[in-house]
Formats: sequence, C-alpha cells, structure tokens
Amino acid sequence: MKKSILAALIGTCFATSAFAQTSVQIYGIADAGVMWQKGGPTKIYSGGADGSRIGFKGTEDLGNGYKAIFNLEARVELDTGTQQPTLMNDNPGTYLLRGMNGIPPAILSNLQNLIQPPGGPAVNQERALFDRTAMVGLITPVGAILLGRMYTPGYEVFNKADTFESGTGGTWGHVTGGTAGFTALGADIRSQEAIQYRIALPNGIGASVMYGPKGSGYLGRYNKFRAGAVTYTANGFDVGIGYNHGYDQLNRPSLRTTTVGGSYAPNDTWKFFAGFHSQRNSNSVLIADYTNGWDAGVVPALTAQGVPAANRTALRNIFLNAIRNNTRQDANSYQAGVHYKIGSGRIMAQYAHQNDRTETNSDANLYALGYDHFLSKRTDLYTVVSFIKNDGLAQYSPGTSGNPGGFTKSPGEDGRALQIGIRHRF
Repeated sequence: MKKSILAALIGTCFATSAFAQTSVQIYGIADAGVMWQKGGPTKIYSGGADGSRIGFKGTEDLGNGYKAIFNLEARVELDTGTQQPTLMNDNPGTYLLRGMNGIPPAILSNLQNLIQPPGGPAVNQERALFDRTAMVGLITPVGAILLGRMYTPGYEVFNKADTFESGTGGTWGHVTGGTAGFTALGADIRSQEAIQYRIALPNGIGASVMYGPKGSGYLGRYNKFRAGAVTYTANGFDVGIGYNHGYDQLNRPSLRTTTVGGSYAPNDTWKFFAGFHSQRNSNSVLIADYTNGWDAGVVPALTAQGVPAANRTALRNIFLNAIRNNTRQDANSYQAGVHYKIGSGRIMAQYAHQNDRTETNSDANLYALGYDHFLSKRTDLYTVVSFIKNDGLAQYSPGTSGNPGGFTKSPGEDGRALQIGIRHRF
C-alpha cells in the first residue's frame, strides 16, 4: 500500500503519457545491528551485511529490442538518519604520518585530526544524495550503454569472489583497503562521470568496458579512468576477471587493480569462493588533498607562531615526501571460502591474506565465520565473528558493509569483532 502511494506521488512529477509507458520500481534494504569490536566501542550500526539504501529504477520498452533504463540509489544510515557513515572507532591510523621526523609533535597531532577527524564521515564526504548509483542508459540488441555513477567492472568481480558478499566483519575488503586504511583506497568501488558498455550472451559470457574523463573515479579525483571485465555465469559458475586503472591529476598512473575469481555451486548445499586481487598505486590522487590540508591547516599556525619562511618550507617538504611514500601501494591478496546451506540458513567461512609488498611488509590475515538465518525470502538474521592478524605497521580492524572498521589501537595489534544484525529487503 505504501509503495503504491509513493509511486503515485512520483508519478505526479512526470507527464502522464510518459509515466504510463514506463515501469518504475521502488526498492531498498534496511539493515542494522550491533557490533562489538576489540579496542572500539560497542556500536549500533547501519548496513552490516548490505548497505542500507532506498532506490528507484525503471525501464521503458521502446520496441525492436530497445529499452531505456535508469537507476537512482541513495545511502540511508538507519542509526542516525543521515547519509554519511563514520568509522567503527576513532583509533588513529598512524601509517600516513610515519617518517615525519623533524615535524613537532603538536603539528603531527593537528595533522592527525585533519586527516582523520574524530567522528567525521568515512564515506560520501561530498554529501551526494544518490552516492550509491545514479545512472541512465539504453539497452540495445547488441548491448547496453550506461552513463553516470556506477560500480566499476573490477569491483563487480571482487564482489563475486567475496564469500561474505562485501558485507559484515568477514568481508575480504577489510584487508585490501591499503595499509593506511580507509584513507588510501585499495579498489575503486564506483566511478562517477563514467560511460559503460555492457553485453551478456545467452551462453553466460558477459563483458563490460568503462571509461571516465576528468573528474571520474570513486572520489572524482581522476584525470581519466579505464576499466573492463569478462565474466561467465552459467552451470554453477559465477566468475570473472576485472581490471581498473585510474590516472591522477597530472595524468600519471594511479591506482591499478586486477581481480580474478568468483564462485562455484555444484549443488544447492555447497558454494565455493576464491579470488585474487592485485593493487598498485605510485601516485595517489589524495596527495592534492593532503597538500591542501597542510597549506590551509598548518601553514597559518606556523606563520602566526613566527616560524621563518625557510623553516616552514623545510617542514612542508618533510611532510610531502613522507605522505607521497606512505600513500604508495603494492600488494597482492587472495581469499578462499565456502557457504554451506543448512535448513533455513547458511554457514559462511572465509580466509583472506593481504601480502604487502612495500618496505614495511605489513601483511594481514583475516579469518571469519558466520551464520545467516532466513526468516522469509526478504528478512534474515545474521551473526559473524571475525579476526584479523596484523603484522608490521598494519592496523586493519573489522567493520561492516556500510562502515569501514577504522584502526586497531596500535600497529601490529590484532583486530577482532562480533556482530549480530537483521536485514530486510523491500
């Protein structure tokens, strides 16, 4: 009843003749729960197994195999009613500030707050209304052309291979986010300012190609973005290979990822997952943000304290040299997992390893076990326990689908979490 009323209200925003020819669907996910996290607060969260959302999608049959489509999807934080999730804890991530010897401790403390403001937004800093998806396209007999903000081909393959389906404290992505944590993304999940071509053949083979000009990428910082994937979905297989490649503001190679993997279900009881993910980044697009943060937040304070210009320049150079080095990424990651269906539920288990190839050798191992119980086709209860063994300077901490985990209290400390939640699809 509520859907019908809302659909009628939306219909008043369009010409009657156009709306009559178009099928519009309102959908969403309401997902919330409680997480206990070692070194962090016990917290009510939104988006545990899936990010909570409300979406609108529609199609219009144009005839002769052509259809116009659109999809608008907004983030909804059930715990606060906002659209900007925070980290699961406010522990400081120390990796970005390493190697800054010579910079006074007071300035480093100020930098920490600038880079990671306590309680600050961890996602959707642009306050976009439809930050999850905003797309319009045309389906033709030879494929689909889509324009807007969409999931990248590489990330779609990553999601296929993740036993925990990019959600809960067990998701593979909790150890591929870069040693610097959420401040140095290990994958471009979505790209704005993108155009994509997709095709799906009857035999299960599919492919996609994406291009983004200046202003593209997950944070809209790239000078250009290129991506592609080839997939196979048939005979129990759901696998693929995907590649994403962004270029920074100076058109230098930035984050590059290659992902291979997926799942295989030999029967209705078992489903096996495996994946490999490579990430490289020598020229982070966030360097400009960090530089602007120094110039706007630190330089005025140094000037007010009477620090000579030469000394201010020297301190700035120490900061820039260290931040460039600390935002570099070079890692290979792999995971394996399984689903086992039992009654009205399923048991999920996964192991993932992040092999950090930088000078700090900050590896991480993720172990996760969960149970998902379906009360109906649309509502389920889930519980997941996850453990991350951090090495070197790694501070990975388990989070949720909607909230990055943040950091452990100190480098090399283990991250642990237990969560219980409920998810309802509508």
